[in-house]
Amino acid sequence: MQYPCFHFRAIEILGGELGSKKPVHPNDHVNMSQSSNDTFPTAMHIAVAREVNARLLPALKQLHDSLQKKSNEFKDIIKIGRTHTQDAVPLTLGQEFSGYVQQVENGIERVKATLPRLYQLAAGGTAVGTGLNTRKGFAEKVAKTVSDLTGLPFTTAPNKFEALAAHDALVEVHGALNVLAASFMKIANDIRFLGSGPRCGLGELSLPENEPGSSIMPGKVNPTQCEAITMVAAQVMGNQVAVTVGGSNGHFELNVFKPLMVKNVLQSTRLLADAAVSFSVNCVDGIVANKDNIAKIMRESLMLVTALNPHIGYDNAAKIAKTAHKNGTTLKEEAIKLGILTEEQFAQWVKPENMLGPK
Repeated sequence: MQYPCFHFRAIEILGGELGSKKPVHPNDHVNMSQSSNDTFPTAMHIAVAREVNARLLPALKQLHDSLQKKSNEFKDIIKIGRTHTQDAVPLTLGQEFSGYVQQVENGIERVKATLPRLYQLAAGGTAVGTGLNTRKGFAEKVAKTVSDLTGLPFTTAPNKFEALAAHDALVEVHGALNVLAASFMKIANDIRFLGSGPRCGLGELSLPENEPGSSIMPGKVNPTQCEAITMVAAQVMGNQVAVTVGGSNGHFELNVFKPLMVKNVLQSTRLLADAAVSFSVNCVDGIVANKDNIAKIMRESLMLVTALNPHIGYDNAAKIAKTAHKNGTTLKEEAIKLGILTEEQFAQWVKPENMLGPK
């Protein structure tokens, strides 16, 4: 890969005539033992590996820790669960957030798992992977030098034909980024829906009020951090398609979609890193649980009737729930009216705090 600026500067330093090829030749000297076919993928791997280690992984750790802190803070707040967006059995808000923590933790591990292939460098493969016009040991020395300069464990790729003609390592990396995007989308949507309101939504969470929300509705505050990170997730999901198509377009001994692939992988890496930090600082860290509203919603849920299954059977429990829903009454009222339970039995068996795990 020829860099005229290097060639000209070398000639200038050595006292040669600018515009000439003496005493430094651009091909024979500057480009010795190299081809754009192996130097470009080498640069791609170095760039992505550095961004992942320096920006993405620390950002994900910050988001993980912020969510973990909230999970601990909310561990004693019992709320109603929701499946299919319908009322379900109780859990704690801390348990709900622990799911988000695990998603991010798994995402970190997925990204780390892709790094060994990313650390393999194509340098030394030259034009088609044979290493023509290099010397034995050149590829290993390049990898060691890059490793020493970056502090990352780069090695020479064990098969240069794969390293030039296919870029599966970048497709793999972006696959892990795509999973992160899916996780971010789910987490942010949950949080903004739980924070919907303040009076006509779920209202279980209060999100930080970072800026005025509406240009026409006074006092309205929007979940902008949730909206921002979900847009990042959407962009990364789109980039996944481009990277996949790029990775599939290696023809014979070379994949020429390198610029497309590395551009999208780097963009996704940086977007996810920036979004993770912003979401942590400007949203997660400031989330407040609306305990009174959470308790009110839970008390009104018909799915607490699930606690009665072991005592009165599914059919009787369903009868109580359906009748209460039809009449707009409580489970307790209908259980007693139907003669299925006494008040004492209901109080003994329907306790949300006893419905949070296996017995």
